[in-house]
Amino acid sequence: MNSGDGDAHGERNAGAVLGNSGNPTFSWNLSHTTLGDMVNLVVQDKILPVIFVPGIMGSNLMSNDSKKDTVWRLDTTAGQPLGLARRMTFSGPAARQRLMHPARTAVDPRGSVPSRPKGSVSRKEQYTDERFWGEISEGSYHDFLVWLEERLNGQSINPANWQDFFYTAVSAAPVPGQRRPEPVLHPGIPMQMRAFNPSQYVEGTGPQRVVPESILSDDLLTRAKFRMPVYACGYNWLDSNSVAADRLRARIDGVINANNRNGFKCSQVILVTHSMGGLVARRCAMMGGMSEKIAGIVHGVMPATGAAVAYRRCKIGMRDESFIAGLVIGSNGREVTSVFAQAPGALQLLPSADYQRGWLKIKESDGTEIESRPAADPYAEIYLRRDRWWGLVRPEWLRPQGGRPLSWDEFALNINSARSFHQQIRGQYHSTTYVYYGADSKVPSFEHVQWQMVAGLQPDNNPRPTGQQVRDMGFDAVRETGSNPIYVGGKTEYVQHYGGMYGGGMPSTYETSYWEISAAKQDGGGDGTVPTSSGRAPLLTARSVGSIRQQFRMNGFEHEPSYKNEQAQFATLFSIQKIAARANLAA
Repeated sequence: MNSGDGDAHGERNAGAVLGNSGNPTFSWNLSHTTLGDMVNLVVQDKILPVIFVPGIMGSNLMSNDSKKDTVWRLDTTAGQPLGLARRMTFSGPAARQRLMHPARTAVDPRGSVPSRPKGSVSRKEQYTDERFWGEISEGSYHDFLVWLEERLNGQSINPANWQDFFYTAVSAAPVPGQRRPEPVLHPGIPMQMRAFNPSQYVEGTGPQRVVPESILSDDLLTRAKFRMPVYACGYNWLDSNSVAADRLRARIDGVINANNRNGFKCSQVILVTHSMGGLVARRCAMMGGMSEKIAGIVHGVMPATGAAVAYRRCKIGMRDESFIAGLVIGSNGREVTSVFAQAPGALQLLPSADYQRGWLKIKESDGTEIESRPAADPYAEIYLRRDRWWGLVRPEWLRPQGGRPLSWDEFALNINSARSFHQQIRGQYHSTTYVYYGADSKVPSFEHVQWQMVAGLQPDNNPRPTGQQVRDMGFDAVRETGSNPIYVGGKTEYVQHYGGMYGGGMPSTYETSYWEISAAKQDGGGDGTVPTSSGRAPLLTARSVGSIRQQFRMNGFEHEPSYKNEQAQFATLFSIQKIAARANLAA
């Protein structure tokens, strides 16, 4: 189509997007009538969708009864999920247990979505109706998804114009008064990325012997053959990640079918994951026929072998990590346990048998280590222990007053589900996998959980129990509220204050005990949630040599907002580019 009546001075290309009817539509800006630029309407008939899979607590949830009340909605005010914070702050263990059970909840698609269409999105309603962005956290993910949608679909369909890739070349100056001709990208040219140098981060050590990759013009030319709409897939993170993987499988099939009509061809998708979403995607890729439908997976900050902090939060909550986040997730162990114990998905974040040995430690007041677990089996040695105070769950916390009591047998079934899930995905990665993880020594993370004994205010003249005796005590021999510290012996003492205008005052309290046992603060680096050892595990533990194409060791970000970090974003874009270059063009 010609956009003006004057002489043609060049050409422009306009790519198609799907309209309401599913047919291709076009839009472009007209130039002044003195210019006669030819506009070529180009239909990219090959579609390679990108599906984003969020982390734990990154999907909106609602009750699955007829009322469909909001349970966990991550819409933001001034960039923060204030509504969720207000609701959860005043929810104690019983309310949390009643509300947040996998059998009583479902994914809520009614979350906020961006207000303006971007990239290949032509109507705001598409974000909800077609792309499913309303299922996932607005504050954590939407800015990144908008950025990705723009990068993949909002630029010229000519890869020579893509702003993130370049090479050094010399070209003739344009004729005065004429538009510079449309650039052409030829095959066989090594390309650079303007904001990202992959060789700075790539990790090539270990049994995989990874060779650093670079971008070639051939990669860009291949990706240019695809339109790459960005979707999301929320899931019920309270339920098992195997159930979430089933939902992701259905979403992949639905997205492929939706894009495989009206002359368009789609046979594969790319998955981009955050945190626990990586475990979901790994399980999904193992299902019959799914590996072929997934062109590749990009894993961001995935707890590949679990995270020790999950155990710690069940014991003392999250208050001393982050006061604000603790109000939402659980300030103390009672609040966290009331949800975690009945949530198979959450329990699947506990360190698996592939996590480092001896990550749980007990130390005497002089620093002497008197216990180091697990030796081999964290499920039997730690998670299912009812005879030691350092077991994962204090049994009475499963039955908060006013809640919906959970039996120990039900909890044990959930732990065994976690064991089974860990065994299923052990070392299993899609054949085209890219990974980035945090390895920042300035972002404290829990490689271990260390219980430290300190002498308390002696309650009597009896000798203090030895460290070994304390180690072997059961739940009934210690006093704990779900926060630091745990007390051995003694009691709460009350002191009445006298004086003041009316001759009386408020009583104060203090604790006596033989020992105070506290969970120490972070002892390693990572991203604040996933320690370095778990983040880097894919390259070291993948069963199929060559499945981890690149693994990027990075710093400068924390776990939840990692996709807001520019280098993490470009590592993802680089990975998507390389996956697209290998995707199925024969669809």
